[in-house]
Amino acid sequence: MSSHQTTDVDIPEAGDRAGIGEAVGDYFTRVKGGDVGSLPAVLGLVVLFAIFSIMRPETFFSIFNFANLLNQSAAIIVLAMGLVFVLLLGEIDLSAGFTAGTSAAVLAVALASWGFPWPLALLAGLLTGTVIGLFIGTLVARLGIPSFVVTLAMFLALQGVMLLIIGEGGTIRLRSDFLVAIMNQNMPLWAGWVLWALIVVGYAWTAWRAISGRRKAGLKATATSVWAAKTVVLAVIFGVVVFLLNQERQIMRPGKEACPVDGEAPLGCIPVIQGVPWVVLVILVLVVGLTFVLGRTPFGRHVYAVGGNAEASRRAGINVKMIKVYCFMIGSTLAAVAGVLLASRDNSVSPTTGGAQTLLFAVGAAVIGGTSLFGGKGRVMDAVIGGLVIAVIANGLPLITQQSGIQFVVTGFVLLIAASVDAISRMRAAAG
Repeated sequence: MSSHQTTDVDIPEAGDRAGIGEAVGDYFTRVKGGDVGSLPAVLGLVVLFAIFSIMRPETFFSIFNFANLLNQSAAIIVLAMGLVFVLLLGEIDLSAGFTAGTSAAVLAVALASWGFPWPLALLAGLLTGTVIGLFIGTLVARLGIPSFVVTLAMFLALQGVMLLIIGEGGTIRLRSDFLVAIMNQNMPLWAGWVLWALIVVGYAWTAWRAISGRRKAGLKATATSVWAAKTVVLAVIFGVVVFLLNQERQIMRPGKEACPVDGEAPLGCIPVIQGVPWVVLVILVLVVGLTFVLGRTPFGRHVYAVGGNAEASRRAGINVKMIKVYCFMIGSTLAAVAGVLLASRDNSVSPTTGGAQTLLFAVGAAVIGGTSLFGGKGRVMDAVIGGLVIAVIANGLPLITQQSGIQFVVTGFVLLIAASVDAISRMRAAAG
């Protein structure tokens, strides 16, 4: 029977018979063809984690530091998510770090000086990021100014805006217990397990619907055994994470007792620190929502098309200019979210919020995770994986050496490797 005579039932049955073996073979075929995806970042994350755990098992390989890694990487991950949209177009946003800082400054001023309730202050901060993105996108898409030039100018200008809002050397306290709790408080233990169940069931249901839809359409679908294996692996990984985070992370000193969860705490008691940080929920909501936008909507398909070939997309009827404007708006809005997380973690906003290495780490996270600098290839999940790699490096190196020079060299070397892998994979894909 020729391939054109295959029936609707034959295709999924063949996939089921081949099962996991065929899926693994297909994956390695794609890797050999240059489609490495996030594989280098995942391998790098495993290797770095193993090295630091062996060298500093008493400090790096601890439950407290595990939770600290999540908080340490959260803002970088969200900032990198926004940069993924920009990088998919083959553009760059050098102002993302100070967009985060400026948005956080507006949020803090709205709370402290204008007397806004936190929902309105949060909305003002997010809208600040959206307006900045609209301005940048308009200059890039409508006037044709290179994004490097526009965002470099905004990089400088937004530093001045922050100084005008906050004042040189000033600091504004974040006056909202709710916003501070995002980065500094944890879920109840039961809520962590509910979140785990929602993740596993949600993934299993969504993946199964996709498989069923392809089978009904007579298309080749993922085998049931592969679907089951992925679901089990996801359940185990997230189950271990929730279990570890639900453990007590505070070290009890002799003669001290833990503070009760409810009721009045006795003087001198040590607060109990356990549970999944609330910021994990924020990250998960963004990952699911943005992944849906890029993978399941016409807008997402247009973003990939414009990044792959803008001229061909224009001739196909896609409004290339509006796609660029929207992507810069999304990137800057997510930068504003990152600014909220930075302010929440520090409980304040200063002229250095979003500065220093924030932008470099975010760009590095997106690229290390697998997003191409040349456009057309990348996922929101790349930002999460790359952000964890950056966090592991930033967290583990100071435990080994206090020389900042070595830390910068290692971080830059990792980024250079990621960019090289991206370039090599593109060449192999073109050759194939």
